[in-house]
Formats: sequence, C-alpha cells, structure tokens
Amino acid sequence: MIRFEHSVFALPFALLGALLAAQGWPTARQLFWIIVAMVGGRSAAMAFNRIADLHYDKLNPRTAARELPMGQLSLAFATAFTIVSAAVLVLAAWQLNPLALKLSPVAVAVLFLYSYTKRFTTLTHWVLGFCLGMAPAGAWIAVRGTLDWEILPLVLAVLCWVAGFDIIYACQDVEFDRRVRLFSLPARIGIGGALWVARGLHVVMLGLLVWLAHLAGLGALAYGGLAVVGALLAYEHSLVEPDDLSQVNAAFFTVNGYISVLLLVFWGADILT
Repeated sequence: MIRFEHSVFALPFALLGALLAAQGWPTARQLFWIIVAMVGGRSAAMAFNRIADLHYDKLNPRTAARELPMGQLSLAFATAFTIVSAAVLVLAAWQLNPLALKLSPVAVAVLFLYSYTKRFTTLTHWVLGFCLGMAPAGAWIAVRGTLDWEILPLVLAVLCWVAGFDIIYACQDVEFDRRVRLFSLPARIGIGGALWVARGLHVVMLGLLVWLAHLAGLGALAYGGLAVVGALLAYEHSLVEPDDLSQVNAAFFTVNGYISVLLLVFWGADILT
C-alpha cells in the first residue's frame, strides 16, 4: 500500500530545504529526524488517503485491485498504521525543535484534509502540491527553528510541480470522476485544457526555481540542474496527449522521480561546493 518510490517525490526537496537552511550540511541528528518525519508523514498521508477513498477505489476499475478494496489489508490495520505513522511524525518534530513540534499537528491536519478536497473543489491538485511543498518548509524549520520567507520560492515551486503532474495523472479518471461527481480539473475542463494548465504550472515552477537560485546565490551547477529539469519536464509533457494517455504512469512516476533526485544532486553539489 505504501511504496518506496512514493518517497522520491518529496524527500529530495526536504533534503534540499535542509541544505539551503544550513547553507551546507545540517547535523547528522537533524538529517536523521528530518528523514524519520518525512517517512512518517508520507506514510500517514497515503494510508489515510486509501482509507478516505476506499468507497471510490472499489468503484473505479483502475484502483479496484488496490490492497484495501481487495481485502488484502484490513481497514483496522490501515487505521492503526495511519495513527502510528502520524505519531512518528510528531515524535520526530519533538526531537527537532519547539516550532517543529508546535506545527506538526497542523501538518498532519493538512495532509489528512487533502483526501477530502476532491469531493468539493477542483483546487484539490493545488492542495496536494501544498502538502508536498510543506516538506522543504518543514526541513527549513527543522534546521533553523524558524520559518523564514527565503524558503517560500521552493515551497511554491514544489506546489506548482506537484499540482501540474497530479493534473496529468488525473486525466486517467475523467469519465469516472464525472460519473461519481468528483472535482478533478480534467473532469471539469477536459483533458486538453487540463494539460495546458499543467504545462503552465511547470513553467511557473521553473521561474520560481530561477528566483530561488538567484536569492541563494547559487552558481553554474544549480543552473545546469535547472536546464536538466526543464528538459525532463518537456519530455514528460511530450509523453501525454489528450487522445493518448498510455504513458501517464511513465510521466508521473519515472520522470518526476528523476526530476526531484537530479535537482537535489545538482543543487546540493552547488551548495556544498
């Protein structure tokens, strides 16, 4: 139900936020508890999402084979797993600093809220983006003990990136979402229009990263990483057409995994050198 590759989206941005906050290497203790917090938060959010969407997952042919609809995992187990994972996040925040601990219930509440947004707003994709955008902000707080505006461009960049690729992913379920009255953007404006919104969000993401690189005084390695990310985004969008969604999973999982990891590698190298 919770797969390793799901961590690839947000964890590199959390680590990047930590590197930016420390202007180099955070302490080993900070890195350890940041990773623990990320695993706990990711696991709690995904397990809760599976619980909240169980009714719809049973009805949707694409998701009917998931573990909960198939009965391979019990609802009681998933609930207990969610509670323990959320507790792990709070424990990690407690180990980091007072502000992290104070904000950890807010983070959990936002993560859980996302699972219901598709029932009443097409902004659901942006809410998911904010959930992952909290990762670099949380890592910044973990290192500095304060929440400062300098991390905002990275938060917004992650928000736009995730909202964009989630819109692409949601194109698979247009007919189902319309039938059961779920508020995805593709269901509301059509696949063609939704793909243009996703392209626009990814252009804004690149602009925000350029702004952040300038603010942080980063050099050639960082801008080289941005060029790689731009090329990968262009490739991602080339895989998906309104009348051909056969490559959505490749665009969603594979390309975006490379984007987050490679940005961390390029920007991390720039910061550390």
